[in-house]
Amino acid sequence: MVTVTDKAKQKVQELMNDAGLDNSYFLRVSVKGGGCSGLSYNMDFDNEAQTGDQNFEDNGLKIVLDMKSFLYLAGTELDYSDGLNGKGFNFINPNASRTCGCGESFSV
Repeated sequence: MVTVTDKAKQKVQELMNDAGLDNSYFLRVSVKGGGCSGLSYNMDFDNEAQTGDQNFEDNGLKIVLDMKSFLYLAGTELDYSDGLNGKGFNFINPNASRTCGCGESFSV
C-alpha cells in the first residue's frame, strides 16, 4: 500500500481541480528506469485501469500502481513540501537502499 499525507492529498486535489478532472480520475504512481540512482518516480492522472493494477485508497485519495511499481513502492508514503528547502512531492520509500540528492530517483 502507498499512503498519502494530508499535504500531499491537498496538492493532488488542487492539481486535479486546476486540470478540470472529475472523480473518475485517480493518481497513477509508477517507477521507471532512469535518474542518477537507476529508478525514478512518476506520477500522473489517469481514468483507465490496466490489467494487473493494484488499487488503493488512502486519506480519501485513489491511487493506482502497476504490479512492477508496486513491488518497488510497497509501504511508501507520498508527502508534499512547500517550504524553503524545496517544493514538491516527496516519496518516503522504505525499500530504497539509496536515493539521489534531489529525491527523484532511487535504487533498491
